[in-house]
Amino acid sequence: MKVLLLTGRLAEDDVRNAVNSARMPADVLVLDLDIAAFITPEHVKRAAPDGYDLIMLPGLITSDFSDVERELGTKIRLGPKNAADITHVLDHIEEIELSSRTPACALIAERLARNAEETLRRIEQRARPTVVVRGVGIGGGSRMKVLAEIVDAPRVGDGALEDKIRYYESQGADMIDLGFPLDATTDDVRRVVRIARRFTELPVSIDTLRPDLILAGVESGADMILSIDGSNMHAVADALLERDVPAVVIPGPGDLESNVTAALELGLTVIADPVLSPPLNGFADSIARYIDFRRAHPDTPLFLGVGNVTELIDADSQGVNAILAAIGAEVGASILFTPEYSPKARGSIKELRRAAEMMALARERRSPPKDLGEDLLILKEKRPRPEVVPPDHLDVMSARSSRMFVLDPAGSFRIGLCGDEIVAVHDRMVIKGRTAREILDTAIDLNLVSRLDHAAYLGRELEKAEIALRLGKSYTQDEELF
Repeated sequence: MKVLLLTGRLAEDDVRNAVNSARMPADVLVLDLDIAAFITPEHVKRAAPDGYDLIMLPGLITSDFSDVERELGTKIRLGPKNAADITHVLDHIEEIELSSRTPACALIAERLARNAEETLRRIEQRARPTVVVRGVGIGGGSRMKVLAEIVDAPRVGDGALEDKIRYYESQGADMIDLGFPLDATTDDVRRVVRIARRFTELPVSIDTLRPDLILAGVESGADMILSIDGSNMHAVADALLERDVPAVVIPGPGDLESNVTAALELGLTVIADPVLSPPLNGFADSIARYIDFRRAHPDTPLFLGVGNVTELIDADSQGVNAILAAIGAEVGASILFTPEYSPKARGSIKELRRAAEMMALARERRSPPKDLGEDLLILKEKRPRPEVVPPDHLDVMSARSSRMFVLDPAGSFRIGLCGDEIVAVHDRMVIKGRTAREILDTAIDLNLVSRLDHAAYLGRELEKAEIALRLGKSYTQDEELF
């Protein structure tokens, strides 16, 4: 396939560098204008390129090139929006049908996402799970499952418990765990398990060491029990066997090996938890325990409590959860367990679900977890966008702040976040929305802004609020976001 990329003078170097980095060769034609996004059908007619199978335009162009396409007898399609993505597009150009309306980068992203979804479905279909909990496969080649814990479930309140369950479901949790404090009662367990069973079809587990609470949970319909050890195993074994409820076995009072052996001898369905230790408190040694246990018991599903790390390290959770999921995949973990207990860990359920899918896709492809159609890149990027080089013929002036604050006669705004929306409170009304653009457009349409400096200020603050909303951060007007 002979491919020609059209561009303007300012982007020439970026486009040529991207083409030179691609596996697929392509030619570059620089048209007689500075900004590539302003290419028109007339520019292409005048250039009259010949001998190509495909002419690729910058992805930001919205003009109709169908007449030129017929005149030249060559397909004219949109490339990516940014020159940095040209390499990626050329490397996949024979696998997709480019569009005259949708930028190539969007088409490739959609294709990769569809392929990832289909591959994940295929992985689950052919898996032979070691344990099946209410239809959810554990182990046996299936994707690692995310178990989301509601800490101190009896103290949450019925309405808040429903909200939490719905939230965890929306974030991609595969299973819901109900944690019970030491002072919980059997009535607490029955009430909370029944509420959870009413609000979700996902498997529901309970987390407690007390035999009386375990028995109450099994009677109320719990699908899995955390945590079984040498102190409670014999007291609850018959109930677990009668209802075929799997148990997560932990160390204590004996070691994990002894407890797993005893549980298997009793006929229990076992998921083993060697216990992941917090950073600088035996973290590396605990990973070694997982590796040793997996070698000794290759068919026993493993439970990885990643919250022991994410909750106890002051670092953004996306990268922490990604590397913990990679560790889990290498040691053969089947369940990734976490709460979202602290604000810094908010979003961990969604991140772990994405990370678990990435590891399944990477294992299927026998490659590192990159270029999969799914990623956890949020604040950083794989392909930086090109810098803007000021034109030589224009004067360059250093920016400075010089304007004094002047109250807008149309009134002022108080901006904040409420739930999953941005709220802009004006003297006359409240505007709510999820994007800075729609709120500012609404304010302008309603004549609530009359000064350019006020509009510029609102744009800055609303954009900060939108970024905070997307990142799950709090926002305070006039304060730095980072």
